[in-house]
Amino acid sequence: MSTELIGVLVLAAVFAVSSLRGLNMGVLALVAAFLVGCVWLGHTPEQVLDGFPAEMFVVLVAVTFLFGIARVNGTVEWMVHAAVRVAGQRLGVMPWVLFGLAALLCATGAASPAAVAIVAPLGITFAVERGISPLYVGLMAVNGAAAGSFAPTGVLGGIVNSSLHSSHLAVNGWQLFLGTFAFNVAVGMVTQVVFGRQRIHRTQALTSDSRAADSTNVLGAEQAVTLCAMVALVLGTTVLSLDTGFLALSLASGLALLFRHTAQRASREISWSVVLLVCGIVTYIALLQSLGIVDSLGRMIAAIGAPLLAALIICYVGGVVSAFASTTGILGALMPLAVPFLASGAIGTTGMVIALAASATVVDASPFSTNGALVIANAPEHQRDDAYRGLLRWGAGVCGLAPVAAWLVFVAV
Repeated sequence: MSTELIGVLVLAAVFAVSSLRGLNMGVLALVAAFLVGCVWLGHTPEQVLDGFPAEMFVVLVAVTFLFGIARVNGTVEWMVHAAVRVAGQRLGVMPWVLFGLAALLCATGAASPAAVAIVAPLGITFAVERGISPLYVGLMAVNGAAAGSFAPTGVLGGIVNSSLHSSHLAVNGWQLFLGTFAFNVAVGMVTQVVFGRQRIHRTQALTSDSRAADSTNVLGAEQAVTLCAMVALVLGTTVLSLDTGFLALSLASGLALLFRHTAQRASREISWSVVLLVCGIVTYIALLQSLGIVDSLGRMIAAIGAPLLAALIICYVGGVVSAFASTTGILGALMPLAVPFLASGAIGTTGMVIALAASATVVDASPFSTNGALVIANAPEHQRDDAYRGLLRWGAGVCGLAPVAAWLVFVAV
């Protein structure tokens, strides 16, 4: 039995055991990485932990801590009340406002996790107060971030264009942006149909010990400082291109030094179970990638003689692998796989690139991606299990349907 097959079977076992026994999947995945990597293959622990997503770890911890401070001291509540006053009774408008805001942030240069880290916590708090499904508004923020990422000024748009340029291929940047934007708008409509009618019991978003429980419409000194920190996060990630995780951690640390008692309560807002879940799974997936599974798929695809079928397989590989790994890395790795078909002229370059880009980003709502994990981590604690299961089902659905839909619309037609 090949090592690659054993690695995939162990992953299936991790999912099965976690589902049956209720143990955190990240714990099982880290154990699996040790057994397969160290015991079976003889790698050192350091080699196995090379795949640990340190950047994702910092982002999840820092963002949930920063917004935990903002929730506890009433800043998020104040912002949500302001949004409620603007939206009024038009509950259907707010999720699309979040979609547009996330898209705008990514189109102006913010990384997708940065946009979701900024938009999702506000939207989820709004949803809880208004009795809307937190999963719905979280997904709309993720969809919006994917919609804006392929603008000519966006991070992923730049990566795709530079990757194709190095292969002496060109794609119309505005067609890439408009195509992926339209695809994600369609996904947003499906999201609205699936989750938009769900209602939950309305609760106060703030904890009982919040300082702002009786004065949510008043912006005090602490709330004003916290609001400035949140604005600094937006400007730092979009204008100055600073790292989201470290900037959020720096801002949260500054607030903790100024407002110690608030920070002590807010530290409980860090969702360690989500951090462990995502980082454990990603570590094991990185081990599988190091075994050459993606490269093996690439060689198999290259051997296929039918360009349309090969294009469909590439879209599926991009979608499924991106659900567990870095979208940026996957696009950089898979674009070269499409080059032989694009160079032959049998498949339109722009259509194929749009289909692959859409397939690889629509699955960012997976609970094992940074964006999906941010949605779960910012959901109310008593709803996190439901949010995880909902994103798991949604992620499986888009992995199965989105690649073929993108292929049909942009390649086959």
